[in-house]
Amino acid sequence: MYRPTPNLVQRVHLTQRIAAVVDVLEEEGISASRALVGTGFESADLRSPDTRVSYRQVETVFRNAARLTKDPTIALRAGRRMHVFSYGMYGYALLSSRTRVEGIELAIKYGRHLGMIADVAFSRDDDTATYTLDALLARHSARDVSRFALEFAFATCLTFNTDVYGPSFKFSCLRMTCPASSRADLYQSFFGCPVLFEQAGNQMEFDAGWVDHPMVRPDSVTTAVAADMCEPLFDDVNRGGGIAAELRRAMIARPGWFPSIETMAAEMSVHPRTLRRKLEAEQMTYRQVIAEVRMKLAIGYLRSTRMTNEEIAARLDYSDAANFRHAFARWTRRPPSAFRHGKDAVTAAAHTSFFVPK
Repeated sequence: MYRPTPNLVQRVHLTQRIAAVVDVLEEEGISASRALVGTGFESADLRSPDTRVSYRQVETVFRNAARLTKDPTIALRAGRRMHVFSYGMYGYALLSSRTRVEGIELAIKYGRHLGMIADVAFSRDDDTATYTLDALLARHSARDVSRFALEFAFATCLTFNTDVYGPSFKFSCLRMTCPASSRADLYQSFFGCPVLFEQAGNQMEFDAGWVDHPMVRPDSVTTAVAADMCEPLFDDVNRGGGIAAELRRAMIARPGWFPSIETMAAEMSVHPRTLRRKLEAEQMTYRQVIAEVRMKLAIGYLRSTRMTNEEIAARLDYSDAANFRHAFARWTRRPPSAFRHGKDAVTAAAHTSFFVPK
């Protein structure tokens, strides 16, 4: 599964990996400024949504952390903070996937765009599913940084899977290329499964039955994070509040959920006629609210990810990319390509008069 080393100095990734390490170091009493030595960043930069980091800067923070800490579990604890929504709109897309295999394939395909620190391959047989990891920051690094990166990647995979499958998910076995060390008991306690060292590859095995389970409704914490993350997309249409804004928030809080008005009314414990009447008072229809949510999420995907029209269409519950493109052109009077990330997308958005037919 070897792939060429990525561009290590290009600043294109979100700050969450660095922020996670800085946060756990600060819990030890180690200042952010010491953790960030050599990166050119200050602590405030990590909280800005506009800051982008390079793989090299992530590696620098890993090296600093390995040198500064006295906690042998620091990389594991930092990796556990990398929840699905740490990946922005990609994370939202993962939870919007119709099946778990579709979500896994999306994460693998766009792993380097997400800033993941390991390339991942997925395989399964009748009983066992396996992730195979190739740590990107380990190829030319010192052994302490290599191990730190691998531990961080393993813990990130655990977090990803518990977010997708639920808190009862566990790996059945971990295989590591690293030599055995005094950390063996720590690994087994942290991951709750046997850990084998000096193996041919870095692998995480789990019961293949998890992959076949239907997607489940996210828990209350996940739905709240989803709503908060997507809220900026809807600022312009939510200012007035009211029932339409409440409906939008309910939909974005459950990725990939575009229910009928009857289902939504039941969720809100009101009669569908009552819901329609409240929307009419705001000069809205339920169909229009659904279209607005799809449009805003589509623009978010187009601006923030490299997902294809086919992948976006699937997550917006369209049968194919052609139907999505026709709907998008109807909403915005422009094709999806006009909103792709970059300067042209910003210009297109600024000069587009959005409308959604009732």
